[in-house]
Amino acid sequence: MAQGMKRLGTPIAALLGVVLIALIATSWLINRDALRKAVEAQIRAVTGLELTVAGSIDVSVLPASYVSFHDVGLKGGGGAGDPALHVDVLTANLRLLPLLLQRFEIADLMLLRPKIHVALEPNGDSNWTPFIQTIARTMKPGADNQISFSEIRIQDGVLNYEDMASHATEKFEDIDLSLAWPSISRSFAATGQFDWRGERVDGSISFADFVAALSGDRSGLKARIVSAPLKLAFDGSVANRTSPMMEGTLTIDSPSLRNALRWTGQPSPASGGFGRFALKARANVVGASIALTNVNVELDGNVAEGVMTYANNGRQTLQATLAADALDFTPYISTFRLLASGARDWNRQLFDLNALLATDLDMRLSAAKLTIGPSKLGRTAIGANLRNGTLALSVGEAQVYGGIAKGSFNIARSDAQADVKAQFQFTDVDLQACATELFGVHKLSGRGNISVALVASGSSPFGLASSLDGTATVTGQNGAISGFNAEQLLKRLERRPLSGGGNFRNGSTPYDTLNISVKFSDGIATAQDIRIEGPSAKITLTGTASVPSREYDMKGVASLNATSGFELPFVVQGPWDDPLIFPDPESLIRRSPASAPLLDAVKDRKTRDAVRSVLERFTGGKQPASDTAPVPSAENGKENAKSN
Repeated sequence: MAQGMKRLGTPIAALLGVVLIALIATSWLINRDALRKAVEAQIRAVTGLELTVAGSIDVSVLPASYVSFHDVGLKGGGGAGDPALHVDVLTANLRLLPLLLQRFEIADLMLLRPKIHVALEPNGDSNWTPFIQTIARTMKPGADNQISFSEIRIQDGVLNYEDMASHATEKFEDIDLSLAWPSISRSFAATGQFDWRGERVDGSISFADFVAALSGDRSGLKARIVSAPLKLAFDGSVANRTSPMMEGTLTIDSPSLRNALRWTGQPSPASGGFGRFALKARANVVGASIALTNVNVELDGNVAEGVMTYANNGRQTLQATLAADALDFTPYISTFRLLASGARDWNRQLFDLNALLATDLDMRLSAAKLTIGPSKLGRTAIGANLRNGTLALSVGEAQVYGGIAKGSFNIARSDAQADVKAQFQFTDVDLQACATELFGVHKLSGRGNISVALVASGSSPFGLASSLDGTATVTGQNGAISGFNAEQLLKRLERRPLSGGGNFRNGSTPYDTLNISVKFSDGIATAQDIRIEGPSAKITLTGTASVPSREYDMKGVASLNATSGFELPFVVQGPWDDPLIFPDPESLIRRSPASAPLLDAVKDRKTRDAVRSVLERFTGGKQPASDTAPVPSAENGKENAKSN
């Protein structure tokens, strides 16, 4: 066995010796100038790029066989201007066996610190179009200038992209790529890394039939991009006969959609939400439009299914029809506050309306359950249309507050102001929940209907409240108004008009029917018709309520349904969430048998002068003359009522 191995090793060693001698002889006898010219000609023939060398040229046969060109420029078609490609060092590694036979064949190319310039012309061509056409021709089997090498490596490269039509520019830096097209197959693969907009991107792309792809015919395509803001994968096919076309499965994943949009140069939405995002769909791309079917999309924990279409033909347009089991819109309104934090005043922070101008939107959304802040809605159908800075929201039907809501809400951008128009109808809803969440009124309960038609214009919630115009109506049944018990109060004051003043803000007043009709003008709500009819008492109200200051200034009359005919005028003043409700003091005095004659007496001038004279004796001062009897104020009336 040993002798056999020895006999076999002898000719191998002899062969290696012959190869070594041949290599040494080749290194002595090779024509380096011919080698350089052959490599230049081969690169030119294969790529169609004119190679210009401004630096030195290094030729090596041993221990490695290569030709290195320093300070190299390559221009497409010999055109003027900046070269399509400039390389600090272009190294062509040579095949060993052909080299022994004095044939110079490139095994692969190495580009060190290349500067790549890509200019896209308005007609869709680029300065690299001739190169792509030449590569497609030389890679075809049986081509005259058959491509000999099957790999290009790029190290520490820079790519500058320019769109001549839109004047958009992009820059990719620190590019490390390997481009390979195995000679035994028709495939092509590019893998590597690069820096873009401050993020390191790991990417790969592969074509099942590279020649077909270069020629515009259909080819299988797989692409993957991985970065901190965004992960994207596509598996399908591509063609470019008349316009770019792609079809396949698209997957997108991002820890923050807001950051991903900002990173890719897209306008990010207003503050609030747009965090965790994931999408998987069947994609069909034609030119600048993409149609997505079998969509499964997740955003901020909300999951929906449906179809989507996105186009970017000078202006971004998104259309979608989605359905979900449960949606939570709270993240998107969490930073929008109508009221100032911790205060009763309206928020005066200016609106950010720039997002209304960035994108056109047409969306249909349905959900079995919908949450908007504290509001819980049942089955809901919503339509949203955003076009040329005007947002229109329509609610086809929503199960809310135990009833049904329908309506529309429009926002139009006018300079820095928002023009708002709202029309809603709430049918058979829980008035306590509805009035509390929509209007901040906590003292109303029962079931009923609400209809509002409002318009406003302003640059902040306070501005909207100050310009509010429109109407609102409320009808209710079988409820109550908390804050005072009209029946008990009326019966007590009927017997003793000046007693029990301290209990005006306790209890509640039940009602059988409630009718409220209000008209808004410049932020002031004027009562058109307010009637409350209960089992034992009836109440009517007149006056105004200021929307900007959120305060009441109203007067009313409460009466018992009994035949006694007792009526009590009263006043409602103060903030919406905690108003003061107290009887009219003059009415109480008139009702008192002891005080009424005195009130009538002081209206006579002689009697008033006598009373003033007595007061001056007690106080030691002279009262100013007046022809008009002083009328007790509301506050004095309350104090008198308490003391009696």
